[in-house]
Amino acid sequence: MKLKNKILTIGVAGMLGMGFTSCSDFLTIDPLNEIVQDKFWNSKSDVENIVMGCYAAMQSQTVIDRMIIWGESRSDNMVGGTNIANNEGLQNIFKENINAKNAYTSWGEFYDIINRCNLVLLYAPEVAQKDPSYSESELNATRAEVSAIRDLMYFYLIRTFRDVPYSTEAFVDDTQKMDLPATPFDAVLDNLIADLESVRPYAVRKYPETKPLYQYGRITRDCIDAMLCDMYLWKQDYANAVRYADYVLESKTDDFKNDKSYDHESGTMDSKLFEGYPLYSEKNSSSGSIYGFVYGYLYGDEGCKENIFELLFDPSETMPSNGSISYLYGNMTTFPGIIKPADFIASDVADEQFKVFKDKYDIRYYENIEKKSSSIYGIGKYSNISIYVTSSNADIKTLGTRHTESNCFAPWVIYRTTDVMLMKAEALTQMVSNDPQTEEAKAQNDSLLKAAYEIVNVIEKRSSIAGNYENIAYESYSSKNQMEELVLMERQRELMFEGKRWFDLVRKARRDGKTNFLVNKVQQKGSDNAGVVQSKLAKMDGLYWPYNNDELKVNGNLVQNPSYGSGSATTGNEK
Repeated sequence: MKLKNKILTIGVAGMLGMGFTSCSDFLTIDPLNEIVQDKFWNSKSDVENIVMGCYAAMQSQTVIDRMIIWGESRSDNMVGGTNIANNEGLQNIFKENINAKNAYTSWGEFYDIINRCNLVLLYAPEVAQKDPSYSESELNATRAEVSAIRDLMYFYLIRTFRDVPYSTEAFVDDTQKMDLPATPFDAVLDNLIADLESVRPYAVRKYPETKPLYQYGRITRDCIDAMLCDMYLWKQDYANAVRYADYVLESKTDDFKNDKSYDHESGTMDSKLFEGYPLYSEKNSSSGSIYGFVYGYLYGDEGCKENIFELLFDPSETMPSNGSISYLYGNMTTFPGIIKPADFIASDVADEQFKVFKDKYDIRYYENIEKKSSSIYGIGKYSNISIYVTSSNADIKTLGTRHTESNCFAPWVIYRTTDVMLMKAEALTQMVSNDPQTEEAKAQNDSLLKAAYEIVNVIEKRSSIAGNYENIAYESYSSKNQMEELVLMERQRELMFEGKRWFDLVRKARRDGKTNFLVNKVQQKGSDNAGVVQSKLAKMDGLYWPYNNDELKVNGNLVQNPSYGSGSATTGNEK
């Protein structure tokens, strides 16, 4: 990806990548304020280099590993794979035996990115005064972009740890106070929302067509709107969640309609609206018999119009590949990877019990889960270069080729269209009155439930390889509770292994004020740790991770989550 050519050298990027991990980080470098002011921040390209460094840091295996593990590992989606014994830290997470020594509780890299963003916000205005080519509109766009990156990092942190140290101050030398206390979840969330809303008008709407990867590999206004939709969902402000979802869907619909490369009336699947939504179709419009094309678009290495923001790895560049997918999900040599689908999900279609998927014609099962042998299943999503599914009622075959260990260029998708659609469906469902007293209120409830239902049904229909798709029976989900569960299950099917499921379950638990639903779901993974799950996750505190011991040692103002002690288990071979 050409934008990565601008990334700073490791030495400079490392100099600027300071977080809250340890005060000793500052003691081995020259006075940073002097270096930054006098030797670096002089031109627009200097600013751009640091911004690119932020994206490069997000592409690191350490960061993506945590996006996956924080967002998925404790959910009902996944369990330890064949080589899990080689990673004691991750093994303990699957056992709900998490302690403060576990390396996956480390957050340093996220704060490194946050501080890089704060540095840009501090020094970019001074650069604009020095460099006449750096216009006010470009400066404002930079502010919007790096603010969104910073807010995204904080959003991952609060969903994982709940209360976290929050600062918008750039740390440039060792004289600054770093032992910040944790700011409460709700206060951080409010700050993130206010920040994004203030910079949103200045964000880039579309990058030039000459830089197509920029549309999806860098944050645009669509991404900011998706983030605001997500954050308002967590804030339980459902009207605003719907509002920002609609902004995204309107923008993506325009993308499809304005694509002049295709015949929208009769042409290919590529840019033709599906049921009025900006979605690709799984079905080959010419033959109607070959399916699975969407997989290659969504998880291909060229960026996808249906996606909103993804971390891209360009095979044409001599840049690191996506090591997280290769290590965690597996590759051509080691498949399944160190993690695998939960058994009850893997056998879902195989035994036709359909505990998660609607029926055996749901193509997402074959895109998500790959059968290695009669009893061993792995995670096919992301680990495959492409997947093609041929279908007849009698025979469903999957053809795919896995990435090699060192050449996995699968993107990591952070937001895509169906994610936003389903967030909208969740918000619509929560707007349903629990006790409608008038006919008007009852009619409003029905309208909201049907709107949520339509979204789910369209996504299901897009994913079906059945010759004659049967709509989901609305009558079976015509109450608020039923529709809420349907939407959450659709999110599980659609976004499986994309770092979403655990956060979805935690968000529902926060809304319910209890963990019963989450516990029941997680216990489906197996009876071996059912009692531990019940014990550990019975209280809300247990849904969040402990602060790492190293953080507690250097920051005396951090108070450990009461659900965790220091622990005694070793960390094993975490990456």
